[in-house]
Amino acid sequence: MKKLVILICAAWLAACASEGAYYKPQAQIMPQHIKKIAVRPILNKTEVFALEDKFYNELYDEFLRNGSYQIVPENDGAEGVVITTISRYLNVPVQYDSQLIPTVYQMNIWLDVVLMDKTTNQPVWREPAFMGMQVYAASTLPGGLTEVQARDVVFEQLSRDIVKRTVDGFGSVWSESKKKVMNNPEYTTITD
Repeated sequence: MKKLVILICAAWLAACASEGAYYKPQAQIMPQHIKKIAVRPILNKTEVFALEDKFYNELYDEFLRNGSYQIVPENDGAEGVVITTISRYLNVPVQYDSQLIPTVYQMNIWLDVVLMDKTTNQPVWREPAFMGMQVYAASTLPGGLTEVQARDVVFEQLSRDIVKRTVDGFGSVWSESKKKVMNNPEYTTITD
């Protein structure tokens, strides 16, 4: 039976390959007139104080490291503006020891990120539920992290993802909610 399943799968793969069936996403090209990008100060809608300052610095630095676009102030000729809102922050223990002391935590940070085209005043892309996650051991354990250190890891991850989305593949869909790619309202999707 196992050989039969393997044989059927191999035959199916061979048939797909011979017919040219493969996954090819729709090409997404940044509008040609966007050469300069501004990063707007981040809005924090959570109850956690001063998340936005550290994250803004990390995001700004990531755009500078990438170097694909010139980073300028918003009122100094920027054609595109990255607008970010921290919409939710959750840090919960997910594992306990025998004395019910937390040993492992999971941190989730949700963002609403928009790349606005300033010339048309329309969003190029928007992710209403852009999420960063980090599972980490408590700081009392070997190799563990504090909440602030884990937050820094999440901010680095989110910054890389936002820059990658803007520069390399802004048409891909990453959010955990239904939304539309702004240039193609017919294309909707739900992702995990």
